[in-house]
Amino acid sequence: MALSPSLTVASTVRLVDHTRHHTALRLLPFLFVLYVTNYLDRTSLAYAAIGMRRDLGFNDSVTGLAIGVFFISYVALQIPGALLVERWSARGMISITLVVWGTTTALTALVYTPLQLYAARLLVGAAEAGFFPGVIVYLSHWFLQADRAKATSNFMSAIPLSFVLGSPLAGLILGQNWYSIAGWRWLFILEGMPAIALQPPNNGQRFRNRIREGCRLYGQVL
Repeated sequence: MALSPSLTVASTVRLVDHTRHHTALRLLPFLFVLYVTNYLDRTSLAYAAIGMRRDLGFNDSVTGLAIGVFFISYVALQIPGALLVERWSARGMISITLVVWGTTTALTALVYTPLQLYAARLLVGAAEAGFFPGVIVYLSHWFLQADRAKATSNFMSAIPLSFVLGSPLAGLILGQNWYSIAGWRWLFILEGMPAIALQPPNNGQRFRNRIREGCRLYGQVL
């Protein structure tokens, strides 16, 4: 006995809605955590500046230039990063970016001279340049066009949360002196490690097929 058109449409709508919710629950919380980690790493120098002034004699000019150097490489490599993501692999680009930026952030704990600090921040900026374009392309691969703006806004809502978490977390770490290592060095180490440990989920073929089927039923190609 054939199903009526109304029942077919209803079942299709339920399948599409289930797929959309499943995709959001699977990907957005992880990407949210990544963006929080990204902002904590980016602002770590501002919190560490007082300790670096005390231990290394870095004045405000050194710190300010180091912050500016970060954005030179970050802005300059945004477009090349976006092109590489589109032509290669969004997940692969995000994975490499996480490892490189986490490693360079952690290695910033080893600096002793202004030139070393400038080099470290330049590398961190270059590493992070591909992260945001990579995530935007990644979202476009997994979300329907109607859902992408909402997914992107949910992803970027991590920015205010990172400010809420950043100050007390940095204050807690800066007050420590584990193994006779200054707190500001621990700040770079501990805020760089999560980026190395976190990696985008490996969505299996079954999940991919479900997304494609949902997109087909929705009437568009993802």
